[in-house]
Amino acid sequence: MQTEDRLCILWTSADREVALHMAFMYALNATMRSWFDVVALIVWGPSAKLLAEDQELQYHVRKMIDVGVAVFACKACSDTYGVTAELSALGIDVKYMGAPMTEMLKCGWKTLTV
Repeated sequence: MQTEDRLCILWTSADREVALHMAFMYALNATMRSWFDVVALIVWGPSAKLLAEDQELQYHVRKMIDVGVAVFACKACSDTYGVTAELSALGIDVKYMGAPMTEMLKCGWKTLTV
């Protein structure tokens, strides 16, 4: 029995160029080209504040959600930056991510941190 090939992109950078030209580009292409069975993007740390303030980045996140990228945000981080409502309104699953991220790592998800 073959297991799913799963990728988690952990986006922590407050640098919008890293978001646009690495994290988002790879997540979108990995999903659209079926490089992985499951692709997840986790918004963690300063990236939460950047995303809440940047309409172009928001557009790209909605596009990723539309093609099937699972997008999550760390609630502890979004609460710290005061942006939980903004991220939820984008369709992002905002929740405490410590335990889910640990489970992803233990279950063998390939992880890319940017």
